[in-house]
This record gives sequence, structure tokens and C-alpha cells, in this order.
Amino acid sequence: MKRNVKGFTLIELLIVVVIIGILAAIAIPKFAATKERAYVASMKTDLKNLATAEEGYASANNGAYFTHTFTAPSDTANGFSPSVGNTITATADAGPPTAWHALAVSTQTTKQCGMHTGATPGLAGTDTTSGAPYCQP
Repeated sequence: MKRNVKGFTLIELLIVVVIIGILAAIAIPKFAATKERAYVASMKTDLKNLATAEEGYASANNGAYFTHTFTAPSDTANGFSPSVGNTITATADAGPPTAWHALAVSTQTTKQCGMHTGATPGLAGTDTTSGAPYCQP
């Protein structure tokens, strides 16, 4: 009498589970790095939008820039509101405020980003081109 055997053996199923586990161990860290880049991109976008708000404010106020700490999502002073999870601190330089600098932090990452105009120094260890957002490596 011949037995009709259908299905997989326990060893075959265990091998498949191990292979899936190895693939997941490779993919999960890459996914985490992608999320980190997204949070940094969000902070850079907020800094670019803040620059537009700063320049608009300055054109209406004889070249004077504003100082304010923005916390999402309810803070919309001077026509700017940061993305959810981001806090942006904008500071006008002392004296006749002909320049400003800003620092962006996120609740989702430990990296910080900044932006400035004029001769304002940026974050330590970063390329601080005036008028462009920069982040910690």
C-alpha cells in the first residue's frame, strides 16, 4: 500500500524560517537609515521655509529679522510653522540685525541641522555655507 505524502518536512520549514530571519536582519538596519535620512530632510525643508519667512519679514521691517522658537504643529508665528516633531529656533544677530541663524532639532533623531546668513557660525564639524541648510554628519 502506497502512502500519499503531501506537505513539507519540519527541516524544510526550519530552513525557510532561518533564511527569512537572515534577510530580515539585513533589511531592518537599512530601513532605519532611510528613516533617519527622512527626518533630516524634514529639518532641512523646515529651515529653507524659515529662510523664506525671515526674508519676507525683513523686507517688511526695514531689514530686521525676527527671533522665535517654533514648536510644531500649533506655532505659526511670522508665517512659518515647522513639521510635526521638529523644533526650530531662529535668532537674529545682535546689534543692527543684518543676519540670522537657526537650529533645527527633531524628536525622532539626535542629529541637529542649522542654517545662517552673514558671518554667523554654524554647528561644530559641519560645512556652514551661508544661506544653505547643514546637518551634523
